[in-house]
Amino acid sequence: MTLMKSFMGAAATIALTAGAALADPAIIFDLGGKFDKSFNEAAYNGAKKWADETGGSFKEIEMQSEAQREQALRRLSEAGSNPVVMTGFAFGNVLDEVAPDYPDTDFVIIDMVVDQPNVTSVVFTEHEGSYLVGYMAAQTSKTNTVGFIGGMDIPLIRRFACGYAQGAKAANPDTTVISNMTGTTPAAWNDPVKGGELTKAQISQGADVVYAAAGGTGVGVLQAAADGGALSIGVDSNQNGLHPGKVLTSMMKRVDVAVYDAFKRGTEQPGGFSVLNLASNGVGYAMDENNAELVSDELKGAVDAVAAKIIDGSITVHDYMSDESCPALSF
Repeated sequence: MTLMKSFMGAAATIALTAGAALADPAIIFDLGGKFDKSFNEAAYNGAKKWADETGGSFKEIEMQSEAQREQALRRLSEAGSNPVVMTGFAFGNVLDEVAPDYPDTDFVIIDMVVDQPNVTSVVFTEHEGSYLVGYMAAQTSKTNTVGFIGGMDIPLIRRFACGYAQGAKAANPDTTVISNMTGTTPAAWNDPVKGGELTKAQISQGADVVYAAAGGTGVGVLQAAADGGALSIGVDSNQNGLHPGKVLTSMMKRVDVAVYDAFKRGTEQPGGFSVLNLASNGVGYAMDENNAELVSDELKGAVDAVAAKIIDGSITVHDYMSDESCPALSF
């Protein structure tokens, strides 16, 4: 049995699910909840896999507001959790301030680099995986128009969009890529209604494949695409099964592996930062029974050949995080 503990903070109550041992690892999910079918859920799956395999337990916090980030980090650290893993770039500044106060606690942050001796940072090459699904989108499109819907308009999500557009243009230079962001605040990660509206607008402009990189908002994108006769592309987790036969593929970002590895290492974290890329299977595209009929052997072979060229350096995918331009797409 798990024990639910409530800590009252300045903003709201944080629910902390705790196991019996004080040295249990812990995870803090970003806004949108652990069952967002995307980023947070991938992280949860990694933690659960570790618990299932080891019989161990872990603490978890689902935040309800931005104000809870620091509170969550301090509560877990003071409770003796180790390591403390957090999902999302938005923890960066807070962790940079909190980590020095708990030198005996190992922190792991996903999607941001924090330069502290007791912090391990894990980042991904999302642009590489997005290139692959962009290539697939353009090869599949019958209208030569594909769409991208991002969550919060930040450089990280523009990295997804730029890689996607570059891959689409590589597959078919005549492809038009329509791009929209859901918003400029964290609420953009959990607005499936807005995601659905943007998808309908893109379909009305001719898009017949739409890629969502928007957390929980993407659920609305996939639903609207299915309802509107278009194909969609999921993100982070394998979302092919949400609408079988109507999701072309999902750009896999192996947040589950990052969390699983962090829990497995326990208090032996390496520090510094690591990059999970295409070569290490940190990103890729999903194939299963739900999309098997949508992706021909010929297309799969072509995409795998492109992936090999990215890995060996024959193809260079533009990284918006390093160079804030996007040759294949205008924002």
